[in-house]
Amino acid sequence: MKRQRVAVLGATGSIGSSALDVIARHPQQLSASVLAAGRNVDALVALCVQHRPAHAVIADPALYGALCEALRAAGLSTHAHAGDDALCALVAGDACDSVVAAIVGAAGLDSTLAAARAGKRLLLANKESLVMAGDLVMAAARQAGACILPIDSEHNALFQCLPDGRVSAGVERLVLTASGGPFRGRDRASLASITPAQAVAHPKWSMGPKISVDSATLMNKGLEVIEAHHLFGLGNDRIGVVVHPQSLVHALVEYTDGSTLAQLGLPDMRTALAVGFAWPARIPSGVPPLDLIAHGRLDFEEPDMDTFACLRLARQALDAGGSAPTVLNAANEVAVSAFLQGRIAFLSIPAIVESALAALPPAEIASLEAAREADAQARHHATQALPRHARA
Repeated sequence: MKRQRVAVLGATGSIGSSALDVIARHPQQLSASVLAAGRNVDALVALCVQHRPAHAVIADPALYGALCEALRAAGLSTHAHAGDDALCALVAGDACDSVVAAIVGAAGLDSTLAAARAGKRLLLANKESLVMAGDLVMAAARQAGACILPIDSEHNALFQCLPDGRVSAGVERLVLTASGGPFRGRDRASLASITPAQAVAHPKWSMGPKISVDSATLMNKGLEVIEAHHLFGLGNDRIGVVVHPQSLVHALVEYTDGSTLAQLGLPDMRTALAVGFAWPARIPSGVPPLDLIAHGRLDFEEPDMDTFACLRLARQALDAGGSAPTVLNAANEVAVSAFLQGRIAFLSIPAIVESALAALPPAEIASLEAAREADAQARHHATQALPRHARA
């Protein structure tokens, strides 16, 4: 069997690290041919030393020289590249067969779309691409014959519970599970003094700071509802969310005959990545099997959308359609960044997002340019709102 050449976008992040771990376990089947990172040259070069890719890409063009010098100093023949255009060209060309899209936030849209348009096997972990421009990405994938394998644990679980990974006759409802984050069970008033350090301390998953804050606000689950809508073609009313603090059941599919299928496993992204690399086959991921006796009980409860308003706002944006999810995502990125910098309070995040949604009516997203314009408008509005929410 031909060895699958993989481009890992966001290689220095948590998902990138998990992807490279799975790739290294299967040297006869998988190889990392392209590694891409944001600004951390040292971390990227260290990965190049370990995995020997043909190409390395740094997002910031100002760091191109530093990357070239570091690769030479390490004695590597890896070709250096910089900037989004170079990354998109590699993703769309013959440097790879599969693409792990794990760049966090709106920054991952262009490369995700390039992989879809090139008909690649796309292991999609950048949910923001579908939130910003889901119709465009899915249409490009259909037209080019790209195979999209969702890597978010919940969407990967749904994929595994559906025949051939698709919604078909007899599927009644999809249900995403949420851990509830570090503040599950707390009331709104108690969240006013939350610090960034508290918000990034997720009880179950090891994730980057932005995604950890999104999990703490439940925005991550809201973005996942929008992502599920695009991946599986169901409306808001047929996508449920339940809080499951053990994070062992990752999603459920309800069928019209009363059956419910669930996917269970330890909270480790390597399982979803192994599914993405090998589907429809199965390969070892390095994750041990789930011991239900050892873990004991499984609990489920309704999410509190009054305390955690971001989930409610995401559902409202999905119903509004058009540019509303794009605005939601952009305003959230600005607000989360400001929170992590200590500039605004935790509860200001949903307030800024809600303000942006109210100020910017939904417009049609018929092109990538339209998505970028909506994204820019929302970022401007959210940035202008930051002084009104500044910490005292």
